[in-house]
Amino acid sequence: MKVVLDFLAQYGYILAYTALTAIAGVLGAGMKKLYDRMTADDTKRKVVETCVKAVEQMYQDLSGSEKLEKAKENIITMLDIKGIAISEIEMDMLIEACVAEFNLTFLQKAKEDKRNGNVSETR
Repeated sequence: MKVVLDFLAQYGYILAYTALTAIAGVLGAGMKKLYDRMTADDTKRKVVETCVKAVEQMYQDLSGSEKLEKAKENIITMLDIKGIAISEIEMDMLIEACVAEFNLTFLQKAKEDKRNGNVSETR
């Protein structure tokens, strides 16, 4: 028993320090992974919104399916540059959410214009 107590007295702080360092390292790595995932998701949403807006602005003469393909090409290119991967289903869901938000905003503006007696042009 005395040997164990002597060992702990001599090396106890080193063992405790090593254990705490290992625990902090594991927690830090987990938090970094969570942070990276959260920022990647936010970046994906911003890139999709930017690409959908840009395609709508730049390619007004294209059909809806052609605009969708252009948006997907640009999204993949921009995210590849940033080193962020995106699945096809995730990209489709983000594009649909973005388009739905644009449509809702457009409808609300049209209703407001109608209430105010303004005539707005439709695309």
